[in-house]
Amino acid sequence: MELNICHLYPEVLNLYGDRGNIRCLSRRLSWRGIDCHVDELKIGEKKDLTAYDLFFIGGGQDFEQEVLLGDLNSGKGAEIKAAVEDGKTFLCICGGYQMMGHYYQTHDGVKCEFLGAVDFHTVGSDTRMIENYAFRLGEESGAGTVVGFENHSGKTYLGDGVRPLGTILKGCGNNGEDGTEGVRYRNVFGTYSHGPVLPKNPEFADFLLKTALQRRYGKEIVLDPLSDGFENLAHDSVLKKVLEGKQGA
Repeated sequence: MELNICHLYPEVLNLYGDRGNIRCLSRRLSWRGIDCHVDELKIGEKKDLTAYDLFFIGGGQDFEQEVLLGDLNSGKGAEIKAAVEDGKTFLCICGGYQMMGHYYQTHDGVKCEFLGAVDFHTVGSDTRMIENYAFRLGEESGAGTVVGFENHSGKTYLGDGVRPLGTILKGCGNNGEDGTEGVRYRNVFGTYSHGPVLPKNPEFADFLLKTALQRRYGKEIVLDPLSDGFENLAHDSVLKKVLEGKQGA
C-alpha cells in the first residue's frame, strides 16, 4: 500500500511546529511498511491535487492568511474544494482550519472571504484563547480524547450542515461559548490544536491514516498495531495536568 500526502502552504502556515504532524503521519506509515510520498505546495505553485490522498494545512497569523487569498483565488481554492467534496482527507490546524470556512471577520470589522469549503465562519475578538486544552472526539472521528495547545482570538461558529470534531473537556475550543471544538465535514478534520497535535495523540493520527487509506483503496483497512508506550504516556500526562488545571503541561 501507499499514501500520497500534500502539505499546503508550509512556508507561511507552520506555527508551533505544526510541520511535525507530517513527520508523525509519514513515520507511522513507514513503521508499518506502507510507502509514503510527501509533497509541498507553496504559493504560486501548481500541482495535480487529484494525485493526493491526504492534505495538511497548518496554523498561521491573520496577515499570513490574508497573503494566501490571491493564490486561492487563482484557481487553487476551487481545486481544494473539489478535493473536499471528493472525500479526500484533510487535517487543518488553527489558521488552516479557519481558511476552510466562509470568512474571517477581524476584530475591527474587516471581512476576509475564504474558501467556503465547509459551512462555518470565524469572528475575531479582543480576547486570546490560549492554553493547553483537551477535547473528546465525536463517535464518527474515533471517540478518543485529544490533548493540544490552543492560541487564537478568532471565534468559530459552525453552520447547520457540519458537526464539531469534538466536545471540550477543558479549554475554549471553537469559541469558548458552546463547548465545541473543531469541525468534521466529509473527511475534513479541522481543529485549533497546535502542539503538534498528532505525536501525543496516536489514536487520532491512525484514524486519519485509516480514513485516507480506505478512501484510496475502497475497502476496510486494518492497521498493524504500533508500540505507542511513550506517545500514550505523553498523552495521559498532559490530559491529567489539563484536567487538574495545571497549565504547565
